[in-house]
Amino acid sequence: MNASKIISAALLFTAALAHAATVTGTVIDKTTGKPASGDTVVLLDVQANMSEIAHATTDAKGAYKLNAPGAGPYLIRVTHQGAGYFIAAPQGNQPGDIPVYDVAAKVDGVSIEADVFEIETDNGQLRVTERYFVHNTSSPPRTQWTPKSFEVALPPDATIAGVAAQRPTGLPTSVKLDPTGAKGHYAFNFPIQPDEGEKDTLFQIEYTLPYSGKFTFHPSESLRTQSVGVLMPKSMNFSDASPSFQPVQQDPGVLTFVARNVTPNAQLEFTVSGTGSMPREAQSGPGPGPQGPGSDQSSTATPGNTPGGGIGEPINTPDPLNKYKWWILGGLGLLFVAAAGFLLRKPPAGATPAYAPTAPGAAHPATASTPGFGGYSAPLASTPAAKNAALLNALKEELFALESEKLSGTITAEEYAEIKPALEVVLKRALKRTS
Repeated sequence: MNASKIISAALLFTAALAHAATVTGTVIDKTTGKPASGDTVVLLDVQANMSEIAHATTDAKGAYKLNAPGAGPYLIRVTHQGAGYFIAAPQGNQPGDIPVYDVAAKVDGVSIEADVFEIETDNGQLRVTERYFVHNTSSPPRTQWTPKSFEVALPPDATIAGVAAQRPTGLPTSVKLDPTGAKGHYAFNFPIQPDEGEKDTLFQIEYTLPYSGKFTFHPSESLRTQSVGVLMPKSMNFSDASPSFQPVQQDPGVLTFVARNVTPNAQLEFTVSGTGSMPREAQSGPGPGPQGPGSDQSSTATPGNTPGGGIGEPINTPDPLNKYKWWILGGLGLLFVAAAGFLLRKPPAGATPAYAPTAPGAAHPATASTPGFGGYSAPLASTPAAKNAALLNALKEELFALESEKLSGTITAEEYAEIKPALEVVLKRALKRTS
């Protein structure tokens, strides 16, 4: 081997070492407040179909060490009592600390904060998007998880078009619904983790129904439910045989009805008729300024100083759906666009420091924020480096979601081949900026 080849090989080896990294961290059981020993920790390669490339087991102090062969992007998964918890592998020398919770099949403190129906017509069918916002306020905090963690009942003739779920601190991921026996009854095999501040576990089901101009729904909730909401175009009609639903004044073009304090298996019934589509401008994600989608841009009121937080003035009581309007009117399909657009924005004048993690339920530090996806505000990063790191983590999680969709068969090969290269291009640009 001549000298030039030896030098070239040495340079390649040095470059490989430069990109290799060791990820260390601690796994803490937040149910007991103690280190979680004996848990399996795995490094997943996002760009290689979520292949497992390194393994470790936490020691008596909950510590682990993983050797990453390159710059990533990677995810870290720890399995605690059968339930998986994920974080994006940290960059540089940042610790990869991971909180976990003890698991139980049934947990006190789990309830539905809202079950929201978004209904419209499409080519002779009803198109329904149903979203569940599920609280877990268990004390001490525990994760509820079994193959039937969360059960739902759909109309028997429903044809399911898409299913997704989101952990309190994660991004939406495509999942499957498992039939439980009776027609229209399904279950999510997805952990319901304890709430993180105001963030809870979110479930979404999209389905279609045969439609002859009139259809009657019989919602049945598996848990105590604070609010059941129905959103539909104003060109359609709503009737309630109970009557359990009360109208809530809404943005132009959208009807909203809410039933409150619904007990498990209570017999609700409502009928929709006519035709119409939800306003497309209301489904384009957060718009300019603080009011976002579906708001009256000619008004000077903002969500924080109008009754109902900008979604409309309720009757007698605050609008219980205000918290969810980004999910209700946005949809999962715009997640990446909204996240990337938010992270690439320049912070407004007077923006305060970037977000720092806090304990569950604790108030976040005062930060400059903008309406976020999933019904809560996300702080603005205060420096270019912080913004790039946040964007990098969002891209990693989006690639993770894409690979999950591929593995679960909820995305076509053509869609996967179109989306993944685009994400990888943006990811590589973000990696260059953080290197």
